[in-house]
Amino acid sequence: MPMTVARTRGQRRRLEWALLTIALLGLVAWLSTGASLGRVNHLVQDVGLRLVSRPAHPDIVIVAIDDRSIAAIGRWPWRRALHAELVNRISAQNPSVIGLDVLFNEEDLDYPADDVLLANAIERSGRVVLPVLRRGYGSTSNAAELPWPAFAGAAAGLGHVHVAPDNDGVVRSLYLHEGPAAAPWPHFSTAMQCVANGKAAECSAARARASAKPSEGGPWQRTDHTLIAYAGGPSHFATYSYIDVLRGKVPADAFLGKYVLVGAAASGLGDMFATPVSRQSRLMPGVEVVGHVLDARLSGVQIQPATPALNLLFNLLPVACALLALLLLGPFVALLTSAGLGAATLLLSAALPLWTGSQFAPAAALVGLALAYPLWSWRRLSAAAHFLRLEMDRLQQDGLSMRLRERPGDTTDFLERRINAVERASRQLRDLHHFVSQSLQQLPSPTLVCDPDGRILLTNKAARLHVGGDAEVSLQGLSAVELLRNLVQTGTNLPLITQDKLHSGCMPEQSEGRDAQGRSMLVQCKPFTDLAQAGWLLTLVDITDMRRALEQRDQAMNFISHDIRAPNASILTLLEMQRAYPGRMPAEELMQRIERYAQTSLGMAENFVKLASAQSQEYRMAPLDLVAVLAETVDDAWALAREGDVEVTITTTPDTAPSLGDRALLCRALANVLNNAVKFSPAGGKVQCAISQRGRQWVVSVRDQGPGIAPELQGQLFAPFQRLHDRSHPAIGGVGLGLALVHTVVQRHGGTLEVDSDVGQGAEFRLVLPTRLGSQEA
Repeated sequence: MPMTVARTRGQRRRLEWALLTIALLGLVAWLSTGASLGRVNHLVQDVGLRLVSRPAHPDIVIVAIDDRSIAAIGRWPWRRALHAELVNRISAQNPSVIGLDVLFNEEDLDYPADDVLLANAIERSGRVVLPVLRRGYGSTSNAAELPWPAFAGAAAGLGHVHVAPDNDGVVRSLYLHEGPAAAPWPHFSTAMQCVANGKAAECSAARARASAKPSEGGPWQRTDHTLIAYAGGPSHFATYSYIDVLRGKVPADAFLGKYVLVGAAASGLGDMFATPVSRQSRLMPGVEVVGHVLDARLSGVQIQPATPALNLLFNLLPVACALLALLLLGPFVALLTSAGLGAATLLLSAALPLWTGSQFAPAAALVGLALAYPLWSWRRLSAAAHFLRLEMDRLQQDGLSMRLRERPGDTTDFLERRINAVERASRQLRDLHHFVSQSLQQLPSPTLVCDPDGRILLTNKAARLHVGGDAEVSLQGLSAVELLRNLVQTGTNLPLITQDKLHSGCMPEQSEGRDAQGRSMLVQCKPFTDLAQAGWLLTLVDITDMRRALEQRDQAMNFISHDIRAPNASILTLLEMQRAYPGRMPAEELMQRIERYAQTSLGMAENFVKLASAQSQEYRMAPLDLVAVLAETVDDAWALAREGDVEVTITTTPDTAPSLGDRALLCRALANVLNNAVKFSPAGGKVQCAISQRGRQWVVSVRDQGPGIAPELQGQLFAPFQRLHDRSHPAIGGVGLGLALVHTVVQRHGGTLEVDSDVGQGAEFRLVLPTRLGSQEA
């Protein structure tokens, strides 16, 4: 269920993203093909032109009709004899071409001789280009303001000086050809290049148009629209004042091989334009605009508006990348990506005109980038508010309504209230998790919580100790299968917990096995599916003591049903035989046999009771001296030793061997070891007893000269009801409880029981017990 909800939520998110992408890309496509964002595009493009300015072409020189010249010569217009003198002085320095951007469309009736002087100067120069203007702006008008025929015939070329201002009045482009459809005029800069390059045929064709009647050319047309690649702002080119040229106050090679432009630059003459590279509302003279067009042609820089398809791709690509970043990346990274894409779009829009010659309109992309992040954030914010509301409802249904109520002082913001409420619920859940975790730590049995792949999510202290680790070191993230690999089924030795069983959910609720330490373990498995991901709760129960108790119970039942029953059955048999055949067995012999069987049965019962008491009763611990205990035990065994012709001696002991223990049980345990040594020693044999110190332990040893015990059988010595010499020494009675009692008593005193023996080598039993100081420290 949780996985299904998460999957549905992810599908809804992708659907919202797809709808937003379609809507936003559609908007960007529509904006990029229209002129609705023209002002924004112009703003970005103008800034780009300012940022990528280039040095002025060294071959372009402007002779400016400036305010200083007007102040020196007088009010405009001036006599044409002055222009003739200017042309002569410039031509004397052998320029490439002279562009005289002054319209002389009528003869000078006041000074007709001046017209002759100017016409002769233009003709002698052979490299003067004159301007052409359109008269009127009607759609069918084809009239042009041409130079006076004498000047037109003398000029080396004619060209129009029109520009194409945008709706905001800024001059950003022009048409390279304007005029009658049959024979349009080239731009002034084109005509100057034509003359400078010596293309006489093309230039003479331009002069031929001057003699054509206006009606012969057809309607006025404009072709070859191009953007002006401004090299810089106003006053960007080398400029000389008109009056300085007339007075000869210019270098002797100022115009040598240059493209010389002569035009008005003084305020009030009217030939001034707003350009994208003008700063602080400063206008640019028309002659400088022509200079920038000429500069771009000479420098090989040409800028054209990008094709609609390329412009559409230029605007769609960054918006699509930003939308992908919103889907795949986090909010902060997506925000940085959107900002970076916006900056890259601006930089490319400024650099691409110089690199590729195409000018793009980036406003649509900038609008898309500006809208993408807020719109997607709005949708995500709405989804988050909806999710918080649903989670609050679920938490209230789970009994957290009292903690989720609004509190005094909560903000009035809807989303903030939701966040505060869920934060309080989350705190309560964390407290609940802490309580459950602490409760788990107190469980006595090792408990592990893992996911379906066996990775541990949570453990308690008992589990960490069980696997042999530090109780404070977390096992989170480790593999439960790997940690419990030594827990195998009894008999088959196959692992109880495997990856396949956990992943497939086939773990039995209870299974029993044995670990590497020989402990019997009950594994309880419980799957859980209440969280976002299913998992397993594994509990290990140590049933070693229970299994040992069951084995002892079975052994006791066997003992009761067989060993104790046998002497009693023998007594009954003797009594029945006496009744059936009176006098066959002497009465005294009968009584001796009955007494022997009764003593045997009583001894077995006493040994069984003593073992059970040693295993379960509370020991009465008190200070004692093991040297005295050993001496007392040896004295008690004197009669048995004499009967078997065995010598029992105490070889070495310290003066005292203080310890802490139950004196009666220690005497009983030591007596069992000593009696066994005497019973299994041959006639004339010796049993040697000793006490030595090993660190903080006393070692009480008893060595005999009996048949010895094979190493492979020594592991069974201390198990109840084990008699290893039934076949080799059948005459020695016993039920196999003596050494079991010794082992139990020594272990409960905090010691160990050691045996050193081999077949035919006798045996040495060592009772290793803590000293009194060691017992107190323990």
